[in-house]
Amino acid sequence: MVLDNYAKIVSKNLETLYENLPEGFEAALDAKKVGKEYFFRAFGKNCHISPHGIYLNEDKQTGVLGILISLYALYANHEHCVLEPFKAFKEFADSMPYVGAFATHTEQILSPEVHKIKKFRDKVIDHLDGQDAPVEIPGDFSMVLYPFPKIALCYIFYDADEDFQAGVTCLFSSNAPCFMPVDGLADVGEYTSKRILEIVPQEK
Repeated sequence: MVLDNYAKIVSKNLETLYENLPEGFEAALDAKKVGKEYFFRAFGKNCHISPHGIYLNEDKQTGVLGILISLYALYANHEHCVLEPFKAFKEFADSMPYVGAFATHTEQILSPEVHKIKKFRDKVIDHLDGQDAPVEIPGDFSMVLYPFPKIALCYIFYDADEDFQAGVTCLFSSNAPCFMPVDGLADVGEYTSKRILEIVPQEK
């Protein structure tokens, strides 16, 4: 079976990682080590990395999610996640080529579902390892979600009214680029938003 391009990237990243695992890698990753495998949470699912593949809830990841998880592993370091000040994606260096896609695929994709997300806010927080946003965060409601142990996203939601449509702003933990290249961060936002949409409709 010929690996597609994404699968080849995942495989190459794993090969690079396991060729020279850094000392204390599990702490840098914020993961539990069992033999040569590392277990942590990613995108609200149980994730583990092994020399043979990357898995979410035991499903092997050979697409974009596999690439993002492998990048998180390759960028692992001993810095801690610094939440505040939260930063807009466009504030990160070299983000300009991805700003438009980020707005479309991370923020605008959620705007039609703000009312439903508000109704199931606690469920989204529970499923995506989140927490309440700091009280000073603006908007009609908000939440902080952790697609990776050291990368947090602060989602700020604005209800529709007679003058404005519903809207969404997504901010990143202050030092998110320490743990992922900027183009990867754009995809982290997109796939976290997709996970929100997967979670919300589960209840009728």
